[in-house]
Amino acid sequence: MSNFALLFCFAFSTLSSSCTVLKKRNDKPIIGVLAQEVDSPQPQKASYIAASYVKFLESAGARVVPVMINQTLEEYKTLFNSINGILYPGGDASIVSSGYANTARIFYKLAIEANLRGDYFPVWGTCLGFEELTYLTSGKQLLSQTNTSGVALPLVFTNASRESKLFKGFPAEVLDALASEPITENSHELSLTLESYNSNADLRKFYNVLTLNSDGKTEFVSTMEAYGFPIYGTQWHPEKNAFEWTRPYIPHSPSAVKTTFFMADFMVNEARKNFHKFEDEEVEKRALIYNYNPAYTGNKSAFEQIYYF
Repeated sequence: MSNFALLFCFAFSTLSSSCTVLKKRNDKPIIGVLAQEVDSPQPQKASYIAASYVKFLESAGARVVPVMINQTLEEYKTLFNSINGILYPGGDASIVSSGYANTARIFYKLAIEANLRGDYFPVWGTCLGFEELTYLTSGKQLLSQTNTSGVALPLVFTNASRESKLFKGFPAEVLDALASEPITENSHELSLTLESYNSNADLRKFYNVLTLNSDGKTEFVSTMEAYGFPIYGTQWHPEKNAFEWTRPYIPHSPSAVKTTFFMADFMVNEARKNFHKFEDEEVEKRALIYNYNPAYTGNKSAFEQIYYF
């Protein structure tokens, strides 16, 4: 591109999408997915990651590295500087004292420090991951019991969602479907009620509430994003619509599957803004999820496939 063209693009970047060539972008993003302990550990089956989270990210152009629990701080720092974002998945681990919680806390702290110094590093929390984020930000267990275990709901968008980073680029048809159709699957017994959010200064200061839901009695936060950091959380499961089939309440309509894709696309595009990398190609290859084989578990589990470690 000529110098004139570069100047033209700079001057008119808001008018022409062709100017995106000027922006740095990582087209080989690698995202960590946090593992968690199994209920009854066995040799080679002490922790797991549901394969749907891996497929979720891979569907939008990312590769995945499993983030193992119970590693050293130095190992986590090295991994943090090698990957381009992290996803905290759903599950049933403690958000306070589990290996999942301890590892999430370390990466959350590293992500906050990195973003403060201009090193863009996204964090995503789904269901349990969403709940973990509320604990890490507030330092308190603020969740309340709700009747939301196994139900698909439409989202109630707040005014803040219109200009949110997360939803701003979604097609109108997908937003309309999210607001009018029960296509967000909920599998949680605990929720962050709107009352609890409003009563906690740390959460109010840090997170912008994008959507709400209700179990018929209690209104709770279902989607949020941080004000000054690329940190996002959904109490619902965007990955299940396209990749999980074991439960009748998981929606699989065209709009539901599009929701899976656009949520994944957003997270992966956030990771493309990060430029961490492994020290060399061989180290990278050894870290990738491709080194593990998922087991079929759909006949006995809520997950079709699981990676065990």
